[in-house]
Amino acid sequence: MTTTTDIRKGIAIVHKNQTWVVTYAQFVNPGKGAAFTRVKLKNLQGGGNAEVTYKSGEAVETADVQYKKCQYMYNDGTNYHFMDNDNFEQFSLEKEAIGDYAQIMKDGTDCYAMYIEGTPVSIQLPPKMDFLVTFAEPGVKGDSATGAIKDCVIETGLKVKVPLFVNEGDIIKINTEDFSYVSKAN
Repeated sequence: MTTTTDIRKGIAIVHKNQTWVVTYAQFVNPGKGAAFTRVKLKNLQGGGNAEVTYKSGEAVETADVQYKKCQYMYNDGTNYHFMDNDNFEQFSLEKEAIGDYAQIMKDGTDCYAMYIEGTPVSIQLPPKMDFLVTFAEPGVKGDSATGAIKDCVIETGLKVKVPLFVNEGDIIKINTEDFSYVSKAN
């Protein structure tokens, strides 16, 4: 058991006797009335999504899950294939189980697989990952003082908003939760 203050994206909870993973969590303190946590859930057993609002401090049952380190290998158009780092067994997950992460999956990425009752059902990526910029329009000289941004395309094909000083060929860090620019990689 946990309380609503511990709910965050990526954890698994039990809701209506089924296991769900939290895809979005927002704490709201309206000023008038009691605080609450708004949560979006994805059902890991039967599929489907739900939105739930919990009162602040309400008890929530966490699901019995295991996390194992794995490595993303490739996708075949339908499934995403991974290898367990401990026993080198391979497993696959459907694109639906990968969710938005499909936009930033690149071969060789280390991640964690979430297992329920011995079966892999979802993955979690590191909070930040490095990507090669494959396309970026040149920044206009003199615009750097305004904090202006431009679009670039990273190696997976995802468009990302970046500062003007980022150029094609640079390696940048991306936040894997919202796909936003963090910094240039060292």
